[in-house]
Amino acid sequence: MKLSLKRLFGRSMTGGLDLAEAPVPTSPRSAARRTALVSLALVLAIAGALVGGYYFAMRPVTLKVAVGPANSDDVKVMQALTQGFAQHKSYVRLRPIQTDGATASADLLAEGKADLAIVRGDVDVPKNAQAVATLRKNVVVLWSVPGKGKKKGAKITKIAQLAGHKVGVVGRTQANVNLLKVILQQYGIDPAKVEIIQYPANEAAEAIKAQKADAYLAAGPVNSKITSDAIAASSKDTGTPTFLAIDSADAIAQNHPVYEASEIPAGTFGGSPARPDDEVKTISFSHHIVARKGLSETNVAAFTRQLFAVRQQLVTEFPLAAKIETPDTDKDAVIPVHPGAAAFVDGEEKTFLDRYSDYIWWSLMALSAMGSIGAWFAGYLKKDERDNNSHLRDRLFDMITAARKSETTEELDQMQTEADEILRDTLRCFDHGAIEEAALTAINIVLDQFHAAVADRKAVLFSMPQNLQRAGAQFRAAGNA
Repeated sequence: MKLSLKRLFGRSMTGGLDLAEAPVPTSPRSAARRTALVSLALVLAIAGALVGGYYFAMRPVTLKVAVGPANSDDVKVMQALTQGFAQHKSYVRLRPIQTDGATASADLLAEGKADLAIVRGDVDVPKNAQAVATLRKNVVVLWSVPGKGKKKGAKITKIAQLAGHKVGVVGRTQANVNLLKVILQQYGIDPAKVEIIQYPANEAAEAIKAQKADAYLAAGPVNSKITSDAIAASSKDTGTPTFLAIDSADAIAQNHPVYEASEIPAGTFGGSPARPDDEVKTISFSHHIVARKGLSETNVAAFTRQLFAVRQQLVTEFPLAAKIETPDTDKDAVIPVHPGAAAFVDGEEKTFLDRYSDYIWWSLMALSAMGSIGAWFAGYLKKDERDNNSHLRDRLFDMITAARKSETTEELDQMQTEADEILRDTLRCFDHGAIEEAALTAINIVLDQFHAAVADRKAVLFSMPQNLQRAGAQFRAAGNA
């Protein structure tokens, strides 16, 4: 600070007493320092807000995934993904919720109790479901087995011959039964004329050995172990199974968009001779990972990115992971794609700054405006102090004139006491930031003039005889009367 405060206190202003004996007031902080501290506090507040906002935006997000049934490949793959995301400390974490199957998973998603779900494309997909990825494609396998003993009858080689026979469906889900009915109806067979028996996937092989049905249906990946074991079990005692081609696959796909025409390659299920010994036409459908419609685009995009990043790491333990595909982004897709997944597929995923630049900009603008308003308001509150200080300075000018005309030292001492009060009020205003250093300097100049006037007048008075001083005082008192 340019102004030496010691100079303000170094003079005697109380009737010749040395002010050094009086308590020395605390040195006021300059307005510039106060402004610097306020500015630093504002910068730190902004920095803290940005860091807090970044932490809040980038903190891990846990998504609940509905998947089932127990011990299925879907559950195992999802558990592996959960562990992979956690090990890599990814932005999105998973919490699997085990269900009885794809239908139950879809119900949880529809009720809002899950964020993601593994569903079959041929079940009633919830209206609030949007595709994130295709987990795998499943093919329908239909085969018949030769009868034995008393059950031996005509060999079933075509789907049209299934009327009046028993058909075993591998899996407890109603979706597989509905799938069989779609196929039967396409061939003009009344499902009521076909006895349908369902077997749990883990009991299918034993049921086939007991020869409980004439034909079987299984739906799963091309290399499904459950389907392979079921076909192998039907071949042990009865000979080579006959694979029933779904020649009307294209028509079924046309009438039911959730299905696609597909083929089972020769030798898919091994054996010697190969099973099947030639390509077999069939239909396929997909298992999808879907998300709630209202789920954050950012979270879904991050999940999709992480999913395809760890996919190759899962191939060794789960070969099916290699079949995970991006969703259909066409507008006429059976299951509409989630905008977050579409952004990843199309390479339009937003960065942190893309997502929050507007918020950051407006926050800075708001903080700047608040700072300006706060500074104006603070200045407005100190207006009275500034005005009062101006009056005190004018009062000092009047006291300089009065001091030069004073006839007694008592009057000069009274004015010095008043000057002390003016100085104390001025320093208080400066300490509160109501006046700047320039105003304090101006007060110091006026005080110097006042002190000089007092000192000069006292010198004159001390050089006059005491009787002249008393006569002058009496004369003034008479004039005032």
